[in-house]
Amino acid sequence: MDADLSSSWDMDDEYEKLIKRMNPPSVVMDNEACKNATVIRVDSANKHGILLDVVQVLTDLNLIITKAYISSDGGWFMDVFNVTDQDGNKLQDEGILDYIRKSVSLQSLGADSDFIPTRNRSVGVESVTDHTAIELTGNDRPGLLSEVSAVLTDLKCNVVSAEVWTHNTRAAAVVRVTDESSGSAITDPHRLLRIKQLLCNVLRGNNKIREAKTVISNVEINTDRRLHQMMFADRDYERADDYIQKRPSVTVVNWCDKDYSVVTIRCKDRPKLLFDTVCTLTDMKYVVFHANVDAEQPEAYQEYCIRQLDGFPVNSEAERQRLIQCLEAAIERRVSDGLKLELCTTDRVGLLSNVTRIFRENSLSVTRAEVATKAGKAINTFYVRDSSGNPVDAKIIDYIRQVIGQTILQVKGSSEYSNSPAQESPTRFLFGGLFKSRSFVNFGIVRQ
Repeated sequence: MDADLSSSWDMDDEYEKLIKRMNPPSVVMDNEACKNATVIRVDSANKHGILLDVVQVLTDLNLIITKAYISSDGGWFMDVFNVTDQDGNKLQDEGILDYIRKSVSLQSLGADSDFIPTRNRSVGVESVTDHTAIELTGNDRPGLLSEVSAVLTDLKCNVVSAEVWTHNTRAAAVVRVTDESSGSAITDPHRLLRIKQLLCNVLRGNNKIREAKTVISNVEINTDRRLHQMMFADRDYERADDYIQKRPSVTVVNWCDKDYSVVTIRCKDRPKLLFDTVCTLTDMKYVVFHANVDAEQPEAYQEYCIRQLDGFPVNSEAERQRLIQCLEAAIERRVSDGLKLELCTTDRVGLLSNVTRIFRENSLSVTRAEVATKAGKAINTFYVRDSSGNPVDAKIIDYIRQVIGQTILQVKGSSEYSNSPAQESPTRFLFGGLFKSRSFVNFGIVRQ
């Protein structure tokens, strides 16, 4: 019987491949159909997750999706996306257009998009050719990023990139590091074990309820999708009874005549909003059959007709409430809560540790961070509030900018804080070297 089932599955797989070869995907880029956006039409054989794959290609290029029409009822997938660059212009670069055609076609043909490890973990380390990726989840608290980066510096790890999200008292991060001396990935299993043990101690802190776990994986990951999965696995969507933050509008009703559940979302528009909601629906094992997305107004509108993978709509009030909570969390995770600071300077080992230590010593809490290096330059973005969650005092920001460097650390998106040059502090750590990296092992924060 097992042999018969295996033979049947093999035949189904070969049939799907035949259908794809007979109906190759079509990706059409049109700059004439719409006066203010490039229209991308995608037609291909349908498969679960293809909508997320296509949206991910567009969002990874930092494109803005202003409208979308999705239809995948039956065995065919037909989508239309209106997209612009970040300045609101049509896409004119032939290199970008060609990349979209090839990437979307590859995903439609069945390229393996399941690049996310299926096992949940609170701390994971993954080795790839040029860096080691470390995944962190734990209880959020002021100074957590400073502690993590200090431990990495103490262990001779150079942070080359990092993405940090916080939501509903939880924190998640994907940090990519290299060996300080060789500049390559860290592969020594004993050293990796040591890194994980110390980071687990930092993440655990005084929280005895949720234990940190460690897993090693050798798979490359999409950072944004992995962060969503990490926070979902950590149940950041579960809210305390006294949670009073304004929530996005999410409704779920059943369309009985069509056996669909209709999800409607209304919230303030922002970049990558469509990716965040589609990612959550896909990872929760829902299939999008039809969708209408309009983000041309300050308020974004999204409507999805969905079913579970087994073909049924949402079938209980508990499931409906859980879906609403998960979509609310997906929308909120990337919301930039706090004052935006941008740091741009020559990269060096320990830079992130020094910067975040200065934040911590001045009672700043990092609510979100994006750390990157390019051509020897560190390009970092931090969203900060004070340790109580309130807006930061302008005098504190002015002092920190004098310590780090007025031209190195800039305030973005706020007229309340001046970027005008001032008297530079002679104790600037970036050039004076007077602030030395301190070992958190010696402080007793990290157990030996």
